[in-house]
Amino acid sequence: MTKKEQAADRQFLKIKTRSIKGVVALGSRTAALQLVTFLATFALTILLNPEEYGVFFLISALINFFTYFSDIGLAAALIQKKKKLSQDDLNTTFLIQQFLVVSLVILAWIVSSRVSRWYGLSVSGLWLYRALAFSLLLSSLKTIPSIILERQLLFSRLVLPQVFETLAFYSVAVFLAWRGFGVNSFSYAVLARGVLGLVTIYWLVPWRPSLRLNWRVAKRLFSFGVPFQLNSLLALIKDDLLIAFLGKILPLQAVGYIGWAQKWALFPFRIVADNLIRITFPVYARLQKFPGKLKAAVEKSIYAVAVLVFPALTGLALIADKFVVLFPNYEKWQPAVLALRFFCINGLFASISTSLTNMLAAIGKIKINLKLMVFWTTLTWILTPVLVFKIGYNGAALASALVASTSFITVYLAKKELPFRFFSRVWPPALSSLIMALGFYALAPLLTGSLLRLGLLIFISAIIYLIAMLAFNRQQLYHEIKSIRGGFSKND
Repeated sequence: MTKKEQAADRQFLKIKTRSIKGVVALGSRTAALQLVTFLATFALTILLNPEEYGVFFLISALINFFTYFSDIGLAAALIQKKKKLSQDDLNTTFLIQQFLVVSLVILAWIVSSRVSRWYGLSVSGLWLYRALAFSLLLSSLKTIPSIILERQLLFSRLVLPQVFETLAFYSVAVFLAWRGFGVNSFSYAVLARGVLGLVTIYWLVPWRPSLRLNWRVAKRLFSFGVPFQLNSLLALIKDDLLIAFLGKILPLQAVGYIGWAQKWALFPFRIVADNLIRITFPVYARLQKFPGKLKAAVEKSIYAVAVLVFPALTGLALIADKFVVLFPNYEKWQPAVLALRFFCINGLFASISTSLTNMLAAIGKIKINLKLMVFWTTLTWILTPVLVFKIGYNGAALASALVASTSFITVYLAKKELPFRFFSRVWPPALSSLIMALGFYALAPLLTGSLLRLGLLIFISAIIYLIAMLAFNRQQLYHEIKSIRGGFSKND
């Protein structure tokens, strides 16, 4: 083996070790955070009515429209860059982004009264809109320190601001909702989250910006960033602009049902897929020089997502209607159960397709993602209005499930760029989840009616899934667990 090959192997081992540690660090901390989020969301949806929750969901979608224009893909360009980052890279990105963000925050405040009148928002809704707009500035100031940590694959540090932000947001929101602040609970919570997250990230990475703009660097960053952000623009139109549209044609109560259903359906996705995706983008970018290693990393990512997300979303769809009736103040969300099940179907497909589009972006094939997003956005805007007018707010969730089911196209296009194994990685967890669902249905008449019985049913269903996985895929499962343990035990 040549010295160059030895150096490449050492670099790959370092990337592998840090990525595995990143998954474990993010996974463990995020699991704890998602437990907090789960309990807090449950409390908020008891304390608030569907209309109040719908206001928060709608305004968050509106502010995401401004968020899109605050970055123009520069952060992704820095993460994707093969060479070491320079101070010119960081300072140029910082200056351009702050110019954009300050301009957008001012614009958002100028149009705030018109937005309020357009949607018929209360004074509380208006100030929530303004608070979320201001939080955009706080969030943008965290970009460069976050990029530095991501480039170094130091995810155990990167997750700390998220920990403090989540705790701050939900503790403030739940307390104030309990005290009767209604929509204003979210306004104060948003500001608390933004300030604490900003302080924490600069404590971890005390980076000092300087007012230096390098146009040569800016041009190079734009060459990747603008196509990347065009993809994000289409995602914005497909998702958040759609919510803004629904907020105009549907009652806020119906928007609240959609928000509740989407929030719960995304929990398994947030716990598993978000962490893997957050890690795999910089990891895939570092592995561009090692096609064989990149192929193995993609296969492991797909397998991990399928093993964890498939049973979680299947189980969530099964227990939803049985869970909401166990709590007197929670029955108000029963009309949203069908929408939740449709969003769970969306999550099953999205967990896989997002992993693959992430890989395509990391290796510079951003135009493929752009074409996919054009297709998905067009299909979403064709199906959603038709289905909403036919069956109401559940039509939005059904449309999302139908659009997500076209993800096989993503698999086909990704395999053309990198010949990875797909079917062998997804069929064992898919079939095991189906067997788990059959077991759940068989036992449900005997084990429902109380929280204790439902908990026992969930436990038995999980055991059924594990037994099925061991029966179909024991060797692969053991191999992946051993790989994680081995990577985590190494020093980087």
